[in-house]
Amino acid sequence: MTGTKASIRRMKDLPSTHLLGTGTPMCAGCGGLQALHEIYDILGEKTVFVNAAGCMTLLSVYPFTPFRGSWLYTAMASSPAGAQGIRDALDILRERGELPAEEDLQVVVLTGDGAAYGMGLSATSGAMERDLDFIYICYDNEGYGNTGQQYSGATPHAAKTATSRGAHGFAGYKKDLFSIWAAHRPAYVGTVIGAEPLDLAHKIETVKQLRGPRMIIALAPCPTGWDYDPGESVNIGRLAVRTGIWPLKEYIDGKVVHTRIPRGRLPVEEYLKTQGRFAHLFAPQRDDALLAELQARVDAYWDGVTS
Repeated sequence: MTGTKASIRRMKDLPSTHLLGTGTPMCAGCGGLQALHEIYDILGEKTVFVNAAGCMTLLSVYPFTPFRGSWLYTAMASSPAGAQGIRDALDILRERGELPAEEDLQVVVLTGDGAAYGMGLSATSGAMERDLDFIYICYDNEGYGNTGQQYSGATPHAAKTATSRGAHGFAGYKKDLFSIWAAHRPAYVGTVIGAEPLDLAHKIETVKQLRGPRMIIALAPCPTGWDYDPGESVNIGRLAVRTGIWPLKEYIDGKVVHTRIPRGRLPVEEYLKTQGRFAHLFAPQRDDALLAELQARVDAYWDGVTS
């Protein structure tokens, strides 16, 4: 892991506008871009990204891309199907002897939570059922960030979004995509966050060695959608882990293992009060009942964790 640790040291303090070596028009402090940079630093150049329409669509403006590998756009729900076509084509070329094994590519799907949790879920399910050999990365900013932060299947309870403006925020609950994916029994499912680069690096090193469907969910703190100063992205990411809001875990060999158990968990409100989308829980009047509900849900989760 020496190379991985060196890579982490090089990249962990870079502002997101400099990630991937490009002055791309991404939002400052983008947690999704931070995670993607760390992931790409490990996966390397022999990759082809199949990108569903979303925030990361801004990374590549034809004919330019900040990646040294390849890049393909798809419609929001179609990226697993696009990955299937590319993987099949690469396999055919290898069988014909037209593509040396050392020139083969990792096929990597890249989507936001709108596609992963909702619009593209059926296509992803089909790809896992077919045992497609691909890596799927979801950058989860908990809303449709590219179109104004409308709520998605990943939006947490009580968060205010462009389409959940009531006094108590979003009335629904965040979908458990980790469990939905794990129910398909793929080769791997893992949760990561860019603010914990060593945990992320270990998991990406693991998926590089596996074949079949390998699924990654990266919580992506979003300054514009979550309403906070871009300089706080790393701190907010760490608080998501320390409060237990974002469990770091993996499904592998048929078992779920937590890779980081937050001992002495901080109160959930330490995370919530950093973001404008939860400001209504604290002012003009503190909503103790809703805060207690949010804390109780996190406590109940960790009470059931044994590893």
